Amino acid sequence: MLELTMAAVSPAEEGATAGMLMAESPSEPGAVLRVGRDKSVCRLATPDDWLFVSRVHLEFLCGPDGTWHLTWLQGSQPDPSSEVRLTVGEYAQPLAYGGTVPLPRGGSGEIVVQDRTAPRSVNIGFYHEV
Repeated sequence: MLELTMAAVSPAEEGATAGMLMAESPSEPGAVLRVGRDKSVCRLATPDDWLFVSRVHLEFLCGPDGTWHLTWLQGSQPDPSSEVRLTVGEYAQPLAYGGTVPLPRGGSGEIVVQDRTAPRSVNIGFYHEV
């Protein structure tokens, strides 16, 4: 099971949790959860006017062994207007545009999509059950 909790954070909303969204999916091969602006495709959708987030920005895909992988999907622009970083415990790493990383089984952490032009972000907490 992969559990996700998302909050869109801007200076006006900092500290607010009322806008939190949640999604989960069993760890079955081929299961997918997406994050982005397109509500028809993404289980967790950001505000429509947050253009630093692509229509479909992040994809969580469960592999054949039950391990979830996070991919920052490349959008229509060659250079992204955001940065994505993954934090697990004390360890933080940037995610490359178009890159994929496995999520630790039995672990939790946070993915942050940071706007490069304004002080706002999309924060996604995850828990990947064993």
